[in-house]
Amino acid sequence: MSEEQTAPPAAEEPVAGDQAAPLLHGCPVAEPLGQRTVHTIRARYLALMEALYREGFESCIGVSGVDYLTHPGRALPQGVTAERFEVVVELLSFSRRERLRVRCQVPADDPVVPSLFDLWPGSEAHERETFDMFGIRFTDHPDLTRILMPEDWEGHPLRKDYATGHVPVQFKEAPR
Repeated sequence: MSEEQTAPPAAEEPVAGDQAAPLLHGCPVAEPLGQRTVHTIRARYLALMEALYREGFESCIGVSGVDYLTHPGRALPQGVTAERFEVVVELLSFSRRERLRVRCQVPADDPVVPSLFDLWPGSEAHERETFDMFGIRFTDHPDLTRILMPEDWEGHPLRKDYATGHVPVQFKEAPR
């Protein structure tokens, strides 16, 4: 590998006069609690992930979903519009000893994002779990079926509007 391939990617400068966060591949970068995080919209998600893969993020260690139904006013960088759902991806570059989080906004009326399976085959199970629990679909996924819930299960249990159930518990008197 050349020195250019192993060097950490430099953040691009914001547009003159713009007080926005630094950019990485056109997407704002923030560092909440010291964790470098790139925010993206769905239309730029796959292009961003492909660029990060080429830059040396060898491992995708997690793909998960978040439902912000009851917390719509969260802080996001300028230029990123909050949606109900978010797909959060954790990437590692072993060669550069770097960790990166990617947060992609996903609209509630069309909760679909591209699959990362072709870049990181290990993301397959994470995407299935996100689909199963949140109902976020991943296009071009090789087997987007339920992984935790039975195939005939109705709904997605980690959505904030999913009805919570309960099983009544009967206690017997404690022995004396």
